[in-house]
Amino acid sequence: MDGATPFEHPPVVSLDGTAALPRDILGDKGYGINVMRREGLPVPPAFCITTEVCARYFDEPDSTADAIRDDVRAQLCRLEAETSRTFGAGPRPLLVSVRSGAALSMPGMLDTVLDLGIDDAVESALAELHSPEFAVDTRRRFRHMYRRIVLAGADSEVPDDPFAQLDGAIGAVFRSWNVPRAVAYRKHRGFSEVGGTAVVVQAMVFGNVDPKSGSGVLFSRNPLTGAGEPFGEWLPNGQGEDVVSGTFDVQPVTALRDEQPAIYEELLRAAGTLERIAADVQDIEFTVEQGKLWLLQTRVAMRSAQAAVRLALALRTEGLIDDLETLRRIDPAQLETLLRPSLQPETRLAAPLLAKGLPACPGVASGTAYEDVDEAIDAAEAGKDVILVRPCTSPDDIRGMMAARGIVTETGGATSHAAVVSRELHRPSVVGCGTGITRALAGKQITIDGAEGEVREGTLELTAWSEDDTPDLAELATIARRHSPLVAHAAGDHPAIDDNTEAGVHAALDAGLTDVVSPHPLVTMLIAARLQAREIAGR
Repeated sequence: MDGATPFEHPPVVSLDGTAALPRDILGDKGYGINVMRREGLPVPPAFCITTEVCARYFDEPDSTADAIRDDVRAQLCRLEAETSRTFGAGPRPLLVSVRSGAALSMPGMLDTVLDLGIDDAVESALAELHSPEFAVDTRRRFRHMYRRIVLAGADSEVPDDPFAQLDGAIGAVFRSWNVPRAVAYRKHRGFSEVGGTAVVVQAMVFGNVDPKSGSGVLFSRNPLTGAGEPFGEWLPNGQGEDVVSGTFDVQPVTALRDEQPAIYEELLRAAGTLERIAADVQDIEFTVEQGKLWLLQTRVAMRSAQAAVRLALALRTEGLIDDLETLRRIDPAQLETLLRPSLQPETRLAAPLLAKGLPACPGVASGTAYEDVDEAIDAAEAGKDVILVRPCTSPDDIRGMMAARGIVTETGGATSHAAVVSRELHRPSVVGCGTGITRALAGKQITIDGAEGEVREGTLELTAWSEDDTPDLAELATIARRHSPLVAHAAGDHPAIDDNTEAGVHAALDAGLTDVVSPHPLVTMLIAARLQAREIAGR
């Protein structure tokens, strides 16, 4: 890249706890790893290729790759020194993961390659170090993932040279920023097209070594209900991709407490530390390798609408956030979801039960069950209410998930792809309903209850309720009323707001209104308080 404009920041950065770069440069994953290393938590060593490099890669892929190659090699040497392992050679081989890391979390939308750095010699060394079964399984996993992600399913041979593998994986992760599913997801969420993903290269630790190993996901508090208790899933003798893919039946994370209590307690202590630092609920990916805990990633947890309200209020009560931050933490769309008509118990229990699974995102949705993603999208575009039913979901299903009113899967747990994405999209979902459910439900009119984990026959009647119906919403209304420049009423002799959006509330404030009638007064006051806080912060 002779003559090219220099990068504003170092393009390749060690994530050893000393990186002083912001989240938008390191990406969410890299930023979290750096925080954990700074706190002295057990995290495999890693380095980050920044989002700045990604932005330039799209314009000049070859010269950009050449420009960072020496820095990447230098960082690999640091990983080798820190792990006492050798990349691409025995007797103690270093394998790495190459993972995406956008500044804003995009769960499952971008690509990852695990177990990279393996060839015949490395496989033999792993067999000697651990077991032939582990070595074969690890190489099988790598080849399958590399072919699917880097070679796009092609019949091309996976390169034996570990450095060529690394170059190929870095480029593939950058390119995944512009794949259709990622573009569609960013458009749906309103994320800016500016920027790109960082790439995190991290020393592998293995949950598939032996029965004392495994992988899991821990939420520091329950992201479905907002209860103040740890929540998560655990898969003995498996890798992290097995947990989040939704293709394996996992166990509650409390199973780890029963199997390895010291590891479980260490995990909870780490979660508490990270929650206090971020002043927010954490979603932590972890691996146990032969009885040792390793933390791979931490990020702010996606949560249901109900949990968003309950958790914001709990963090405020604990003094971790103030009133205005409490209001900022709750999206008006989440409140709209909570205030929609709900399913009463007597109506639910009177309808035939078609399937039972794990509640993954609370809420109720009715519609026709579609198992084909393209057919679901077509039906939704034709104005039909669609429930997407799948054996499990993958990132390529995102357009179908966005088109659907609700989601049902045969396999997977509450931390699977289907569950995590449905919570971010505010789609009621039920996962892990059992093999064959997809075919059994396809074409039927169904109602799913994401809080009960049920699929019922027919389109069931819902009943509306208000913010006075729960203590959480009543408390939130008190806070919003205290900070809102606009008092909203359900009825009365005041001007009415028909456009209960940010633009509509902004227009009411510009018109000098102080009292209005709104279909959802709490939503209106929440928006008004957030707008005022934003204006004050911008002065």
